[in-house]
Amino acid sequence: MEQVQEILAYLKQDNGYVLQVFIVILAALTLDFIQRKLLGKLQARLEKTKTLWDDIIVKALRRPLSLVIWVGGLYMAMLIIQDATKAVIFSAIEPLRDVAVVAALAWVMIRVIAGAEENFKAPGRDFDHTTVDAIAKLLRISVILTTVLVGLQTLGFSISGVLAFGGVGGIAVGFAAKDLLANFFGGLMIYLDRPFSVGDWVRSPDREIEGTIEKIGWRLTVVRTFDKRPLYVPNSVFNNIAVENPSRMSNRRIKETIGIRYEDAGKMGLIIDRVKKMLTEHEDIDLSKTLIVNFDSFAPSSLDFFIYTFTKTTNWIRYHEVKQDVLLKIIDIIEGEGVEFAYPTSTLHITGNAVGKKSELKRPDFPE
Repeated sequence: MEQVQEILAYLKQDNGYVLQVFIVILAALTLDFIQRKLLGKLQARLEKTKTLWDDIIVKALRRPLSLVIWVGGLYMAMLIIQDATKAVIFSAIEPLRDVAVVAALAWVMIRVIAGAEENFKAPGRDFDHTTVDAIAKLLRISVILTTVLVGLQTLGFSISGVLAFGGVGGIAVGFAAKDLLANFFGGLMIYLDRPFSVGDWVRSPDREIEGTIEKIGWRLTVVRTFDKRPLYVPNSVFNNIAVENPSRMSNRRIKETIGIRYEDAGKMGLIIDRVKKMLTEHEDIDLSKTLIVNFDSFAPSSLDFFIYTFTKTTNWIRYHEVKQDVLLKIIDIIEGEGVEFAYPTSTLHITGNAVGKKSELKRPDFPE
């Protein structure tokens, strides 16, 4: 309160420095206006070039540069006021100026990281979104931690003491938040091992987990189930379960068993040859994979043969279209040979001695 009273008293005595402060603020405002216009025109021109990094850097500089200009202007204004008023309260402006400059530099780096992340995730870029997201998060954390430590050192705090306290506190926090740390390291393992990425269809035979990966965080992973419900799975769970990733399959399999009547056994070889030829000539069947068409078994009501082959596509919808086309062509082949499909039947054999005989049923005698 005494410092404030001294400043007010001096303002009543001499107002000459107020004009100097006004000029400094006006100069900062003008300089900020000029840099905004210049960087805006420069960014519009750079957006027409093929290089994307220059756009990212110029865009990242605009707002932090305004902060630096205003910090510099306010610092000069505070120096003028301090020189005029001799107030001790303004002695802390230099460390605050340094902290603001460090924060501005960190802001620039974070904006560059965000721009680069957006660039690498742009459509048409052949980069794994999960890896890009993980690297961006690690870089942001590194920048923030470094900024905090440099800021503390600038304000006069001992970094070694802070780190020592952090080590002791980290042990206590580790015991108190072991589940949180387990999820954190589980997320780190997901980023390093990459068993799945955002957009992959995954399922686990150990747990009732099946759906599309929507987001991979440091604590949990969001799985969107096929009925469009979000499933939030802690990352530590993936350290203890098997995860199947159908999205990374190389092919999809067609495996079907087809039965014909016993009366059409003589046509079995011809049908198998025609079906195999049809699959070999089919444009959507991958001939580099296993292809089998063979007579399989004498079933109770049918003679069964099976087909075992793989499609080139892994798309779920396209796969069913190809499978439907294959099965319809098999129907045409079987019917074209005058053969019928088998269905469950039962045959009753009656011996010759039983034919034409009449059995008499005697009424048992019951007591009246």
